Amino acid sequence: MPARIDLEQRRKDVIEAAFRLLVAEGLSGLSLRKVAAESGLNIGSVRHYFDDHRNLLVAAVTEVGDRMGKRLTRYSTDTLVGLTGEPAVDALQALLEELLPLDDERRVESIVLTEFIVAARVNPIFRPVTEKMAADMRQVITDALSVLDVPDPAEEAERLIALLGGLVLDSVTPHGSLTIERLRKTLRAHLRPVLATVPEAAPTTH
Repeated sequence: MPARIDLEQRRKDVIEAAFRLLVAEGLSGLSLRKVAAESGLNIGSVRHYFDDHRNLLVAAVTEVGDRMGKRLTRYSTDTLVGLTGEPAVDALQALLEELLPLDDERRVESIVLTEFIVAARVNPIFRPVTEKMAADMRQVITDALSVLDVPDPAEEAERLIALLGGLVLDSVTPHGSLTIERLRKTLRAHLRPVLATVPEAAPTTH
């Protein structure tokens, strides 16, 4: 059992080393040799887990998706039932902020994911992973909007996904260099009119 735990930890260490290289140098700086040096392992040990840098990149972005997914599972749609007004905005914003680079961990994830999406444009081998992540995110957002009684939740989910993608890109690249405060304000400014269309719950009578 301890040996298995050590192997799993070593694999995670390799992925974390890949994260650091992707943040520092981008996809062009990722190679098994560099990852080996960054993780303090020899190249043979890294190849034990990953045949080439493409497999390592898939593993890295899959880890990003798993982390995001675990955070999103903390937000049960049951907690959204009956919410309107600012409480609804607060709840939906808290959910969506899990997908934005608002701290060091989420910033690293956003950079890794951005590098991967760009790579998937010319490397079809990467597309199944990006397509699955996009589908999972779309479903989570659509379900949340449905519970909040937002009209045409699937269509609104598409608009939100486009907004989130733009916010991520502008915050992790020199294109926009958005601050955390600006990210939150921009998201909230979009959510308020979306949830303003939700009818207030009728008062109960006894």
